[in-house]
Amino acid sequence: MLKVKPHPDYPPEEGRYLRGNDASPVAVAIILNTDADKIPPHIEKLVRAGIESGAALSGTVQTENIGFEKIICNIVANTNIRYLVLGGPESEAHLTGDALKALMANGVDEKKHIIGTDSPHPFLYNLSMEFIERFREQITLIDLQFSQDPEHIRQAVWSCYQERPVEFRGYSLYDMGAYPKPPLSGKITWRVTQPWSEPENDEERETLKKVKEQMELLKAKMNKK
Repeated sequence: MLKVKPHPDYPPEEGRYLRGNDASPVAVAIILNTDADKIPPHIEKLVRAGIESGAALSGTVQTENIGFEKIICNIVANTNIRYLVLGGPESEAHLTGDALKALMANGVDEKKHIIGTDSPHPFLYNLSMEFIERFREQITLIDLQFSQDPEHIRQAVWSCYQERPVEFRGYSLYDMGAYPKPPLSGKITWRVTQPWSEPENDEERETLKKVKEQMELLKAKMNKK
């Protein structure tokens, strides 16, 4: 099967992940439902099971907005990645797993709101539609959410490496080769950290932009005094 080099900037976004084999067909995302500085040992074991089994990237995801945006940026920059293994518990605050499954199944609306999820803030404002749709086309989601067994992660990653399809927990998995389009590279553009307060339309967005520009000019003048 065809393998290609990732974009030179890969992976463009920093995060709580480990980098493994760039030619691997699979990445692993383990939901984190605790503070980032208090990662439980069983979550660490799931992440390490992914990277030790040959995943391209294996790490945690916490939020249904910027967390997803970072994952998308990193995956579309490496077209060898064709699967994303979802593991770990659900986040009661973010419903991260529910939102990711809804994203893969339904996509986003014109406001980049993930369709069909009860997650509180499922907005991907910082990404272009091109990145979102590429991610959905390039990736097959392997749902292992709620499994706490590192062996399940290992088996999933192993299955994605096979030359011929193998059955794994209802999925038919094999290494299908790189996605047949060039990798995309880019970082999160605006970093909307409070998506619920995002302007409703282009007119409001342009007004907010002008206000911010005026504030920056005012700050610059004040600093000169």
